[in-house]
Amino acid sequence: MIRQSIILITILFIVSGFILPPAILKSDVDLVQLNIWHIAGPAKENYEIINRIRQKEGVVRVTANDNPVGEIELNVVITSSVSNNEVVTNLSNNSSFVTIIYKSTQLIKLQAREADETGTDCVHGGSHPRVDLPASPNRFKTIKIPWVNFRQDGLPNGKLLNIQNLCKFNFVNYHPVSGALLEIKSVVIAN
Repeated sequence: MIRQSIILITILFIVSGFILPPAILKSDVDLVQLNIWHIAGPAKENYEIINRIRQKEGVVRVTANDNPVGEIELNVVITSSVSNNEVVTNLSNNSSFVTIIYKSTQLIKLQAREADETGTDCVHGGSHPRVDLPASPNRFKTIKIPWVNFRQDGLPNGKLLNIQNLCKFNFVNYHPVSGALLEIKSVVIAN
């Protein structure tokens, strides 16, 4: 009987394709405090510097290079992982918003990246549900963003974000100017 149970469990595991279910986010986790951040584009800071400052000062800080070419993309996975890409998060149906405390000299597009159709990897390229973070160059601003505001390409009739299939946030400056600054003190998902 035990042997049959072990064989059945083994078969089910193999047939499942080794796919792990989406992670469930713990309540009110601050992504600045707990998760590793990643950077791409013409920024003065690199991965190591961003995370060292984050751990020491409790803020994620990115400064555009002089005469930057291309966009700056700062991203963080929702569920803590050593990878920048693999953990899918299933937010509870009670989750209705994310709260962000930030300061920025330019408009930032906040993309909420979903998992691919297999639910095992984040979608790359193309368009994503997103919202605008208005410039706030002189002071930190707290913004509470309902999930229903995240729409494909930021369009009012764009596809709504699926919070049961969430991978990461990308903070994107599509047109950085020399010295453009983004500082993020807190990113908390109400869950």
